[in-house]
Amino acid sequence: MKDSVKGPLLTLFGGACWGLSGSVGQYLFTAEGMDSRWLVPVRLGLAGIILLVFSLIRYGKKTFAPWQHCKSALRLVLYGLAGVSFCQFFYFTTIQLSTAAIATILQSLSPIIILFAACLIAKRRPTGIEILATLLALAGVFLISTHGDPAHLKIAPLALLTGFLCAFCVMIYNVSAGSLTTDHPVAVIQGWSFLMGSIFFLLVFRAWEFHYVPSPIGWLGIACVVLVGNVIAFVAYITGVALIGPEKGILYGFSEPVSAALISAVFMHTRFTLFDALGFALVFVTLVLISRPKKTVEAEL
Repeated sequence: MKDSVKGPLLTLFGGACWGLSGSVGQYLFTAEGMDSRWLVPVRLGLAGIILLVFSLIRYGKKTFAPWQHCKSALRLVLYGLAGVSFCQFFYFTTIQLSTAAIATILQSLSPIIILFAACLIAKRRPTGIEILATLLALAGVFLISTHGDPAHLKIAPLALLTGFLCAFCVMIYNVSAGSLTTDHPVAVIQGWSFLMGSIFFLLVFRAWEFHYVPSPIGWLGIACVVLVGNVIAFVAYITGVALIGPEKGILYGFSEPVSAALISAVFMHTRFTLFDALGFALVFVTLVLISRPKKTVEAEL
């Protein structure tokens, strides 16, 4: 199969797996009574152990290489804890407070935050296209959160906050990655990131005091969010992006909120209105504008 076909398929599949994982998380919160403060450290811990065991088998001593130098170790802590792990926590907290579809669409605003972080670092003003994309993104969130009536929020204010914080954490791990993902295998970096987050949230939330015992369906759900949402989705998406580039990856990754919305609507009877569809469409247009080649954008301006 050609890379031009394989790349989009893998990226679409990875995004869809994340969407399925989010919808399963929504089921675990609503039907199984789980709490994100319990689920997230368990999910991160299991995923981290799986990836690190794989890394030890595949890469041996290279698994510990990120900790051998102070600079890479500090960058790994910033990337893995403040970025990857907090992103996971805010994502699932947003699902618990709203729905998987809303959580994924709010997370999809991360390119806007990354864009403005890049402008600050480069000390430049955003272009006309970038400003237009930002306004469209804000309009999309407005429609999703108010359904056109600013006097009545359709989403809990706390869910909006955690959704934006999730997008902000995506920016953190994108900006802070630096040489981490080029000097070390991705499975190693992600494995340590997940394990750090698991230990941190276990201690902060004292998850062992929840005394929660999952049902057999609950354990299947946990296995799904770990294997499908972390291991399979991550490998498929990153492999696809490596073949087609991050610009196209952003667009094909939109399969995540779309799949989450469809699964939630069909299997969990989550209401999906015309305003939600319009909001999704505006955010997608935002990603199209941002992901266009820079030379093309500048030529049009």
